[in-house]
Amino acid sequence: MNITLPETLAKQLEERVKASGEFQSVEQYVCYILEEVLKQTANDTATGYTAAQEADVKKRLEDLGYLD
Repeated sequence: MNITLPETLAKQLEERVKASGEFQSVEQYVCYILEEVLKQTANDTATGYTAAQEADVKKRLEDLGYLD
């Protein structure tokens, strides 16, 4: 599969890859980003809440004394 990116975005990704020292290529970095997004989406779907919403609910329950 090939995906075409706008030139400005491609340049930003190239700069990130160079600065990070973690990734060997833009492709590797993009795969990492997409995997993280998909994991987060799966987590949000599984609970029905985003991570921020879940944290808010936990904080409210702690404030009410239901959680330690």
